[in-house]
Amino acid sequence: MITVNNVSLQFGPSKLFTDVNLKFTPGNCYGLIGANGAGKSTFLKILSGDIEPSTGEIIIPPKERMSVLKQDHFQYDDCEVLQTVIRGNARLYEIMLEKDALYAKEDFNDDDGIRASELEGEFAEMGGWEADSEASQLLQGLGIGTELHYVQVKDLNGGDKVKVLLAQALFGRPDILLLDEPTNHLDIQSVNWLEDFLLDFVGTVIVVSHDRHFLNTVCTHIVDIDFGKIKMYVGNYDFWYDSSQLIQSLIKAQNKKKEDKIKELQNFIKRFSANKSKSKQATSRKKMLDKIDVEDMPASTRRYPFVSFNQDREVGNEILNVEQINKTIDGTKLLNNISFRVNKEDKIAIIGEDEIAITELFKILSGEQEPDSGEIKWGVTATESYFPKDNSEFFNECNLDLMNWLRQFSEDQTESYLRGFLGRMLFSGEDAKKPAHVLSGGEKVRCMLSRMMLKGSNVLLLDQPTNHLDLESITALNNGLISFKGNVIFTSHDHQFIQTIANRIIEVTPEGIIDKMTTYDEYLTEKGIK
Repeated sequence: MITVNNVSLQFGPSKLFTDVNLKFTPGNCYGLIGANGAGKSTFLKILSGDIEPSTGEIIIPPKERMSVLKQDHFQYDDCEVLQTVIRGNARLYEIMLEKDALYAKEDFNDDDGIRASELEGEFAEMGGWEADSEASQLLQGLGIGTELHYVQVKDLNGGDKVKVLLAQALFGRPDILLLDEPTNHLDIQSVNWLEDFLLDFVGTVIVVSHDRHFLNTVCTHIVDIDFGKIKMYVGNYDFWYDSSQLIQSLIKAQNKKKEDKIKELQNFIKRFSANKSKSKQATSRKKMLDKIDVEDMPASTRRYPFVSFNQDREVGNEILNVEQINKTIDGTKLLNNISFRVNKEDKIAIIGEDEIAITELFKILSGEQEPDSGEIKWGVTATESYFPKDNSEFFNECNLDLMNWLRQFSEDQTESYLRGFLGRMLFSGEDAKKPAHVLSGGEKVRCMLSRMMLKGSNVLLLDQPTNHLDLESITALNNGLISFKGNVIFTSHDHQFIQTIANRIIEVTPEGIIDKMTTYDEYLTEKGIK
């Protein structure tokens, strides 16, 4: 259990949040949400003790062990994988080291024997004899086979390093789990395994994630950071989202009625206050006016960009035909005899375990790369627009400000149009003069989406467009692609994004492709994945 009493955090004159009073109890999973910069990771650091709050206190019972998902992917490079996981229980690992040191002594004496006996008792009580087995099971559940358990962490790829750190956080049955973006770099099987682990977890879980399907699956509560406050709501993410939208709509409608009534009373007072026969009524109306309070709606830190793709012309019946595409890079065959045809109204999710192969397919479809063999045939009416996974070439060497960066892709060159467009994509005022090369990852993605929107294409190619986006931008993009009347070919790690957009799934495998006209959930069920 974690009790948060009257916590606030202030940096200089700026207050991040104030008067936070919450209780996190065992058996529940709390999804921590909020706009970029609202303070999600900072609040986790306050809970973990890494940051001291400006006021208030965090109360955790002394015997409860907290485990935090580490973010430094290089911290354990010189350690064995299995030992790195076991280090998730710091006290157990200390006992193991001390035991080994005692038993290695050449002059082992009676005092050493007494100390070793004490350590053995504590070791057994903490489940030390099962530590290797538990660590191995966690790693295997996350997709890291036993052949990698005794290699050094530095010998793993980036995605597997993340899995090791996640296994470390889950190890040793902690009482409290703090997880910041635990699904990053996880494949669907690993995400499903983590969901099952958390659903069975008896302790307290607090998690930050941009994966809406994950939040919906595991969360019993949502903790929202907004308006400089932190509030807790019962239910998963979708329940919170629908409820919050309804509450905002009701407040707006209520305020509109109050504003209309105020205008009506003000007009009456203005017309009849000088008229003796109506003066009593005017005075009565003024008293009524004084009693009406229009509820102030605080300016939310949560902002949704406007994402809308419009096609300049409708595509014909011949859209795209991919015939027997093959591609090998550095001796590794990435694409093997890939063939498919795109039909009208197809919205295709490209999935598969090899992300490099999928990215290479997108590069070939966009014309950025050539296949070793095979052919790509675009229809004469098809106009495609491509969102690359790596957008660095558009920004790194760019000396333009944001206004002129966008002007490169716009037929309408007027400043008023460009400023209006930038405003809809959350770049207002002086943001338009920002140098393009200093933008954050999420800002660059919004710029790339703007570029696509300006093009008016009828076929959209998107390679991991949800990377770097916050929940609000993902939701806006999600809705924009659902509404788009043309064709979409895309890949993403976001389960809900795929499920709500795609009506066709193409899985890239080493042998070729599996092609199904189905939803993502139906496809996973057919494959035996929950």
